[in-house]
Amino acid sequence: MRPRLKMRLGDLLVHEHIISEQQLNDALQAQKTTGRKLGATLIEQGVIEEKQLLRFLAQQLNVAFVNLDNESIDPKVVKLIPEVYARRFRALALADLGESIQIAMSDPADLSSLDQIAPLVAPKQIELVVAQEQQILNAFDSLYRRTQDIESFASQLQEEYQETEEFELNAIDENTSDATVVKLLQSIFEDAVQMRASDIHIEPDEGILRIRQRIDGILHENTLDQVAISAALVLRLKLMSGLDISEKRLPQDGRFNITVKGHNIDVRVSTMPVQHGESVVMRLLDQSAGLLTLDETGMPAKVLNKMRTALKRPHGMILVTGPTGSGKTTTLYGALSELNQSSKKIITVEDPVEYRLPRINQVQVNSKIGLDFASVLRTTLRQDPDILMVGEMRDQETVEIGLRGALTGHLVLSTLHTNDAITSAMRLIDMGAPSYLVASSLRAILAQRLVRRVCDKCAQEYTPDAQESAWVNHISEHYHGAKFKLGKGCNSCNQTGYRGRIGVFELLEMNEPMMDALRLADTQAFSDAARANPEFEALAVMALDYAAQGITSLEEVFRVAESLPELVG
Repeated sequence: MRPRLKMRLGDLLVHEHIISEQQLNDALQAQKTTGRKLGATLIEQGVIEEKQLLRFLAQQLNVAFVNLDNESIDPKVVKLIPEVYARRFRALALADLGESIQIAMSDPADLSSLDQIAPLVAPKQIELVVAQEQQILNAFDSLYRRTQDIESFASQLQEEYQETEEFELNAIDENTSDATVVKLLQSIFEDAVQMRASDIHIEPDEGILRIRQRIDGILHENTLDQVAISAALVLRLKLMSGLDISEKRLPQDGRFNITVKGHNIDVRVSTMPVQHGESVVMRLLDQSAGLLTLDETGMPAKVLNKMRTALKRPHGMILVTGPTGSGKTTTLYGALSELNQSSKKIITVEDPVEYRLPRINQVQVNSKIGLDFASVLRTTLRQDPDILMVGEMRDQETVEIGLRGALTGHLVLSTLHTNDAITSAMRLIDMGAPSYLVASSLRAILAQRLVRRVCDKCAQEYTPDAQESAWVNHISEHYHGAKFKLGKGCNSCNQTGYRGRIGVFELLEMNEPMMDALRLADTQAFSDAARANPEFEALAVMALDYAAQGITSLEEVFRVAESLPELVG
């Protein structure tokens, strides 16, 4: 028996004095223009909140109202309703109750949708519950993974090509969009975008093919038994990237663009020969998402204001440091976006160019033809720039040219792979740069990391053990009694307890004592001078601040601080 309202929704809301007759008439008039349902129109006009409306409907229909963030949903049950129908009807299968299937809908009064869902779960009956639409949509993204499609296409590809030699011939000649290998790759990309992955790793191993995704900085693994198809995947990716398909002995780098679920994705491809074939790593850059501004990086106001002050200097070098994947490039592009004015000539030297920026002259390094950082930098200094951005300080020559450019009236931005701000200045000297040049040119160093945010849907209070408490107290007694949090895992965060990331930063501005220590190349004196600066706050301290606020976990703080033994004690 389908639950039915005793009268039309609008009349019912007026009858129960939830909305007025005038508000109903206004909504009905707007509905004629938009064609949207009455409930959605009332919510859009701010007459009633979605949760209030759904609770009312649930009460009238005598069905339960559920919070999906607190529900444990079986992915196998979800797939009883194919994704295309689930999204069309905003219906999510939650649980198999034996003779019936519990299904959540955002519009339980939509009898037409219920009638079309019923045959999909027959012979079982439908037990209806009500949930918020956005929660249902979020559940779709996390529960309707492409793993089943990937496995299906992988099996189909294995059947089509039984021998490795056939893979190569067919992959080269196959240009149609319905080729199985193309469908397989499309499913892999769709799954990665759906899960907010930043990288995809395809790794052939003995007997299995690993497909791993880096989500919020952590790798998540899926495996396929069809290891032989890796040759077809690699070949297709090489064709898409414009790489040499006949070269399997040497690493290669390339890139291509692909549109996935409305997102314009720039894919950077790196191949490498391994024991059981070729490994491929793909970095996914969502060009349609746009660049983050410095305000959007999560930089605290006190750090942001100092960073902006440093960027306003007419000359000098500013370094952004941290390991791979710590968000250095995002910060640099955010800085360039603020500096990008018609009165400024900006040139960047990158390997590779990740985002295209208007008005900025961006140069792609190509070492194969001798177009390396150092040679490009020499030319850029003759191009009358105001601001230079060097992708990375990789060698002595690049460092020296960059420092001399900073000394001769240019603002130079660059990155360095170091653990913290204090060690970065001395690293330039260790790379062979004259100490006087580093002292004269270096103005500020921003070190950063990305820590995972505790999922706000499943966050719980967490009591540190004795060792963790000792570590926290070693940093500062200020955190004694702080209420830390940890995610227990839910559908929203794919059972990880974390969703999204936030940056932690330490900004070191050069002062006279530090510059004197640099001129003498005295590591200990420089470290002492830096730590004596009352305005300097270490990475671990900022991360611990976030943990004390419940933004991140102590587990993430320890991960950030593991390279800072002087703080761990």
